[in-house]
Amino acid sequence: MDITIHATFLPHNDPEASLAFYRDVLGFEVRNDVGYKGMRWITVGPADQPGTSIVLHPPAADPGITDDERRTIAEMMAKGSYATIVLATSDLDDTFERLQASDAEVIQEPTEQPYGVRDCAFRDPAGNHIRINELR
Repeated sequence: MDITIHATFLPHNDPEASLAFYRDVLGFEVRNDVGYKGMRWITVGPADQPGTSIVLHPPAADPGITDDERRTIAEMMAKGSYATIVLATSDLDDTFERLQASDAEVIQEPTEQPYGVRDCAFRDPAGNHIRINELR
């Protein structure tokens, strides 16, 4: 079997703030920016990984979601407990400094974890939990 990760989805509640964070702070390239009925789907990814993308999407776009579910999603996003992504870098300290300088919300400074990785954590503008592992 030959399976790769092509795309993952993270919700956003402010497309301009999310775009600025993923493009300007993390340095991802913008691959697509599509609007439909007042909503935006923004596809970003690392320039050296053209086959892997993050789609920043409006969480309310799914027509199968009820109003109660939309409220629950909004509450979970506000608490930072709705979505998570784990990224990796060869220079965790430099990445942490750049993110911290951007006023991104720090959840955890670089830490040697008991399970064998060194990582840090932030929240993006929508509240998504972003962990960044150090490549060794």
